[in-house]
Amino acid sequence: MRMTQKEKIINYIQKYGSITSWEAYRDLGITQFATRVKELKEKGYRFKKQWEIKKDREGKKVKFKRYYLLNKSC
Repeated sequence: MRMTQKEKIINYIQKYGSITSWEAYRDLGITQFATRVKELKEKGYRFKKQWEIKKDREGKKVKFKRYYLLNKSC
């Protein structure tokens, strides 16, 4: 049985502790990460979000969110 993208996100966070949209794309092939997170929230999952700043390959600063799973409220 194939895992859904939402299941992949939850499993990834449980295994690695957190996830970013880039990691979702790079490691899981998920291109609509924000949509999947929204759907998970609608199902009762709660996330802590933390802004991170890193430099891209051209040395410019980029800002993005890292998501941590808090719990499921349902």
